[in-house]
Parts: sequence; C-alpha cells; structure tokens
Amino acid sequence: MSTKDPFTGIWKLNLERSHFGSRHRPTSGTMTWERTSEGYLMRAEGLTGDGKVVQERPQALALDEKEHPIVGAPYLREIAHQPDPNTIHIQAKNADEVVGVGSYIVSADRRTLIAVASGADAQQKPFLTVGVWDRQ
Repeated sequence: MSTKDPFTGIWKLNLERSHFGSRHRPTSGTMTWERTSEGYLMRAEGLTGDGKVVQERPQALALDEKEHPIVGAPYLREIAHQPDPNTIHIQAKNADEVVGVGSYIVSADRRTLIAVASGADAQQKPFLTVGVWDRQ
C-alpha cells in the first residue's frame, strides 16, 4: 500500500457491502488506480450477472476543475476535483446540463474505497450505485 497516496493501488469490489440497481448489478469487480501528473488513471473490470466480462475504458481524471471530454462519449464532458487527499468529486455534463455525479472516498485507514454514482444511464434511466471496494 502506498503511504503517500490513498487512491493508488488495486481495489476489489465488496458485493456484500455495495448497493446496485437491478440494471447495474455486477457479480465481481476490480479497480486499479495510478497517479498521473494531472490526477489519476483508473481502470475497472468486472463480471455481469450473466457472466459477461466488462472492461471499462481507462478513465483519466484530471483534477483541475476544468471540463474534459469523456472517452467513448463525445457529447459528454467531465469535471473532477479533489477537495482533500481522500476524496474525489466528479460531474458529467451534456452541454450545460449536469447528467451525472460521483464521488470516490477512501477511508481514513486507507483500506476501503466507496464509489457513489448517480445520473442517467445509456438508456436514459436514472440510477444510483454505491460500490464498496477493499484494498488488495
């Protein structure tokens, strides 16, 4: 475990402590965080309820509070900032409209990461997820 950075490392999804809607329910997941000069690079992969492997595109998080394009979603822009070393807040915008928000929060002991996201999915259905991740 990095003693300098609370996010860097590998995290495994704790299904028993997490909450997902019926349309967003994985059976397992892993996230990897790397520190970059602009912020972080986060990679995630998991299994869906029907056994499909889902590997998300790497997500670059620039923590400069400026709008950045979201890879794979050209109509969306992302704004991220880190108000304290253990917290990252993100907004997703379509033009001037906020269409999603999220937070990543690492516990004080740096063993747990809570990822909360809400907004509208690709089918324009509202969702709220609370993923609890354990440091590996």
